[in-house]
Amino acid sequence: MPLPEPPPPRPNTAFRRLRGQLSPAEFAASVRRAAREIGEQVSCDARYIGRVESGAIRCPNYAYERVFRHMFPDRALTDLGFASRESVRGHQARGPAGPPVPVPVPGPRPGPREPQDRGSVDVFEESELLRRSFMAGGAAAAAVAAAPRAGTPPRRAGRRVGEAEAAAVEEAVRRIRVLDDRHGADPLYAHTAKPLSAAYALLDAGGYSRSIAERLFAGAGELAISVGWLAHDSGRLSDARSHYAEALATARVSGDAALEAHAFCNTAFLARDAGHPREAVRAAQAAQRVAERLASPRLLSLLALREAGGLAWLTDRGGCERALLRAGTLFGRGPCDADPEWMSFFGEAELEGLEAQCWSALGDWKRAIEHARRAVALQNPHFTRNIALFTTELASDLVAGGAPDAAAASAGRALGLLDQVKSSRIRRMLDDTARILRPYGRDEAVADFLARYEATTARPEPTGRFEATGRTSPV
Repeated sequence: MPLPEPPPPRPNTAFRRLRGQLSPAEFAASVRRAAREIGEQVSCDARYIGRVESGAIRCPNYAYERVFRHMFPDRALTDLGFASRESVRGHQARGPAGPPVPVPVPGPRPGPREPQDRGSVDVFEESELLRRSFMAGGAAAAAVAAAPRAGTPPRRAGRRVGEAEAAAVEEAVRRIRVLDDRHGADPLYAHTAKPLSAAYALLDAGGYSRSIAERLFAGAGELAISVGWLAHDSGRLSDARSHYAEALATARVSGDAALEAHAFCNTAFLARDAGHPREAVRAAQAAQRVAERLASPRLLSLLALREAGGLAWLTDRGGCERALLRAGTLFGRGPCDADPEWMSFFGEAELEGLEAQCWSALGDWKRAIEHARRAVALQNPHFTRNIALFTTELASDLVAGGAPDAAAASAGRALGLLDQVKSSRIRRMLDDTARILRPYGRDEAVADFLARYEATTARPEPTGRFEATGRTSPV
């Protein structure tokens, strides 16, 4: 049975009163600070606050609910002006107790459902458009659901492109990133052609205001980068290059410095993985020149790390150390409101992990192991893919540093995480580590890991093949 049409939005006056004299941007900043206090990930901005106050968001997703409960511990959601989750979801989609159950629509057979309280696949997100396009179950289906409807551009269908379409593109980017953080790229990439083509169809449709145009250009470019990253992580480096080039062209056409810096950042990362470290350095330096206009020390820190990675592969130890020092200094200035939304993954764990990769490329195994251990220990549990990556990285550094038993233990932990994370890139790294460990097979810990590893080789081959070797890190 299809879901009933939601009632027309009514302004959320209770939430507006809570904002008081703060501007929407200032209140959004306080929401982000509260999220950081409890280790939550939200991408709150003035636009989100406006959508809440207008009534477009009738009930927040679980991540926002946790943040609002932290900010206003003595108030229920209804006290904040939201509708109850039961009334928004509809009684037919939920029993009297227990987690919400999605309503299926025609589509591919869904995979196993995830627990809803993890926040990765929430049936009813903020966007009404996403609610109507939801497909039940599975990470890949949810990625498709996060897209705007493909097909005839809205202008040709007799209506203007507006807020709903721009919001759907932005939500598609956010949803794909969340799913990738938890599941890796392999189960997602094949399902992103439709979202990407739909986003650019909206741009081609025309008939939108200047403010909507800016959001559509930025959203389509960020979506191209997200799809490019999924191609990269699933081993399709040529596809990734094409998507990043598309994002860069979109940034240049629209004059979007933030999007241009992001496209150059990922291009640098890709070039290093493809075995072109000089290109990686040039792209990272170009990104830094653009990013100087954006007033985000954390972004400049990440870009300095991208440059350091290329310099390490060029065996330029002095240049690499200077870039690492610059990255650490910039990181130490802390987060700010100018930090791009896509940088939610870039915390202390990522800083340590990227530095570990530099020392590994330079053959300084002691430092590489030290920083890789910190990267694993500091990683936010939300980023399952990153934990698998840096655990694999640590295993590789340990075996190169002459500690095969410790390497086997770390590799075993990474192997267990690959039940949750499907990434051809990480799997390739683990395959290399297993190959290097085989001469140490008489060691009990090594033998145990190799037995577990060999038991997994009967799995179906990944959807992508890595086109070049290289140490990598999350986007």
